[in-house]
Amino acid sequence: MAQHRLDATDWRILRELMADGSITNVALASRVGLSAPPCLRRVRALEEAGLVTGYTALVDERGLGFELTAFALVGLHSQAEADLNAFENRTLGWPIVREAYMLSGESDYVLKCVARDLPAFQDFVLKQLTAAPNVASVKTYLTIRRAKLAPGVPVPTAAGE
Repeated sequence: MAQHRLDATDWRILRELMADGSITNVALASRVGLSAPPCLRRVRALEEAGLVTGYTALVDERGLGFELTAFALVGLHSQAEADLNAFENRTLGWPIVREAYMLSGESDYVLKCVARDLPAFQDFVLKQLTAAPNVASVKTYLTIRRAKLAPGVPVPTAAGE
């Protein structure tokens, strides 16, 4: 996708939407210094350009009973495109896997997993992940605590960061 040219108002809109995707158009317009109709036009343009790809709610994992967040580094036997696609498609069917990224370096993928507890995560690793076709190695890392959560992208400031 080509990079789009955004002005300062577009960036203010994006900053506000990343902070609160449920904000009303009227409140958003007020925060970014526009009236409601042009603000809505700009939001729709950002959506149509594919820069705003959706809206979601951030939830409290622990409050919902998911006590464990872990990362799994996965090495594959084969990195042929068909095998990479097959593994990526398999991750789509694992609800415990919340994010998956292909990597360069020693491992082929990193998976962010959220589980109710350690036994549930271990069960996933032993019965599904390591048993999956083409998986050569798995290294897991349990998190102690989250130090930062900043969805989206860094928004330039007026100084042009």
